[in-house]
Amino acid sequence: MKFTFSPQNLFITLALFLVEVVIALFVRDKFIRPYSGDILVVLLVYYFLKTFIKTKPIYLAVFTLLFAFFVEWMQHLNAITHLNLQHNKWAKIIIGTSFSWADILCYTVGFLIILWIERKKLIQ
Repeated sequence: MKFTFSPQNLFITLALFLVEVVIALFVRDKFIRPYSGDILVVLLVYYFLKTFIKTKPIYLAVFTLLFAFFVEWMQHLNAITHLNLQHNKWAKIIIGTSFSWADILCYTVGFLIILWIERKKLIQ
């Protein structure tokens, strides 16, 4: 692992963040908002980390997936309430408030998309 800075990955991170914000603010459907947003957040975290850390993509992808699972597990444990943050809007947005197996599936799909993207880079 090596610390670095990648403007290209920062650009991807910012673009994904912008898409996430647009979804959060303007999309009120039953598919894109609940599912695509969770898939994209895994890519967002991955590319954010990849902006500053150079390592094998699989290591970063697995770490990102485990981090997403950890956050979901914290929701299952109702960490917001235990940390007395239930009235903090940002904590509720970042950590979340409710566990969902569908979210676990979405994070896994995001992880698989990362692996597919990285594999395509190696082939080209």
